Amino acid sequence: AMEKPEQPDNLKLISGIGPKLEQVLNGLGVWTYGQIASWGREEIAWVDDYLSFKGRIDRDDWIGQATKLASGGTKH
Repeated sequence: AMEKPEQPDNLKLISGIGPKLEQVLNGLGVWTYGQIASWGREEIAWVDDYLSFKGRIDRDDWIGQATKLASGGTKH
C-alpha cells in the first residue's frame, strides 16, 4: 500500500475494474498501474481472496493490462 499519489492512475482502464472496484482498490492503497503490474502470486492470491474473485484477476489479465498501461498507456 502507498499514499495516494497526486495523480493516481485511472484503474478503470483495466478491463474488469469498474468505479466501485476502483474505490475498493484505492481503499487497499492501490493507486497505480505499476503497483498492479508488480503483483506477484502472493499479492494476486491475497487480493483475489479478499475480493472473493475466484481467479478473476488472472482471467481478466489485470497484470498484463496494467503492465501495458504503466509502460505507456494513457492516463484519463
